[in-house]
Amino acid sequence: MDTVTVLGLVAGSLTTLSFAPQVARAWRTGSTADLSLLMLVVFLAGVLLWLAYGVVRADPAIIAANAVTAALIGLLLSLKQKNG
Repeated sequence: MDTVTVLGLVAGSLTTLSFAPQVARAWRTGSTADLSLLMLVVFLAGVLLWLAYGVVRADPAIIAANAVTAALIGLLLSLKQKNG
């Protein structure tokens, strides 16, 4: 694995993990009232576009980071739909 790929994997891991505390809090409290639905939907759209870009470029760092982030956003959206 080359240095650029490692750099991308570390960067993607940190930005993806930065989202995890919000998911954990929403899961624990059952509340997503303080999360903007519009922000989550727009963010998910951007992440899915980055994922598509990563697939087209065959870039494992971009694919991995955005696939995990999309799953976390999907979880938040489902919690928001369930709990309001």
